[in-house]
Amino acid sequence: MMSPRLIPAYALLVCLMAGGLSSCFVRRRLIVRPGGNGSGAPALLVTNRDALVALISREYNAIRDLNATVDMTPVLGSAEKSKMTEYKDVRGYILCRQPNNIRIIGLFPVVRNKAFDMVSTGNTFRLYVPSKNQFVEGSNDLIELSANKIENLRPNHFLEALLVRPVDPERDRLMLENFTDEDNAYYILQVVHEEGGELRLDRAIWFNRLNLQISRQIIFDANGNILTDARYSDWKPYDNIPFPKHIEINRPRDEYGVVIDIIKMNINKGLSDDQFDLAQPPGTKLRILGQAPPGPASLQGRSK
Repeated sequence: MMSPRLIPAYALLVCLMAGGLSSCFVRRRLIVRPGGNGSGAPALLVTNRDALVALISREYNAIRDLNATVDMTPVLGSAEKSKMTEYKDVRGYILCRQPNNIRIIGLFPVVRNKAFDMVSTGNTFRLYVPSKNQFVEGSNDLIELSANKIENLRPNHFLEALLVRPVDPERDRLMLENFTDEDNAYYILQVVHEEGGELRLDRAIWFNRLNLQISRQIIFDANGNILTDARYSDWKPYDNIPFPKHIEINRPRDEYGVVIDIIKMNINKGLSDDQFDLAQPPGTKLRILGQAPPGPASLQGRSK
């Protein structure tokens, strides 16, 4: 038997249905999503977990190397500390080669002198800062934050954001979330690891349901804190291979980020070993991260 308290609401519903839901009682609203053509409700694509996993592998394996001219907007600080400083109009060059080679060169605004040059070909990196006459070497694993923000830069942070690595079927467990409401339409592929009998969220890869392009990748540490938050938009074909023209990379723990806009890019044209060779210029100060600052005896060039 229906509760007396529900009878008025039920009676109203019956009346509305009997009246054919007159327009006097109904308000229809068109959902317009970013990326739609604005002429009508955009059709959302439907897919499954296996298809998204295959898409990641296909896009990653399509790129053997890339050589890009970019505009960069470096950002120091973090949203958590409510203080961020942007540096505009930094021209840069990015070279990547599978599986783990990357070199990034940044130029000062206007004068276009070299601001920094950093490279990684594996577990270690090298960084040259001409304005400080300093050459830095260290591990790609950032163990302890430095008060000097530039020493928190790691080339592999850019590499893992630029090229979304495929899922490892031997290690990764996957969960797919359909995050669709009035304002959002995404598939989110949660990549989970099992460590010590416990599950740990490793990555979250977002796909825009308007086109199934990757729109965001979040990489987490063992405690669930965000290490890298990378966002991708304005995908374009470069040498017939799709790649995002606009990339935003944030490293909140390391208190820096960068916005990258691609000016031009060549994909799979070939890169040589010497393009990833960064030797210490003579007379520069060597700083090996994890060690005490060098004395005068270290003011000599080294090369490899």
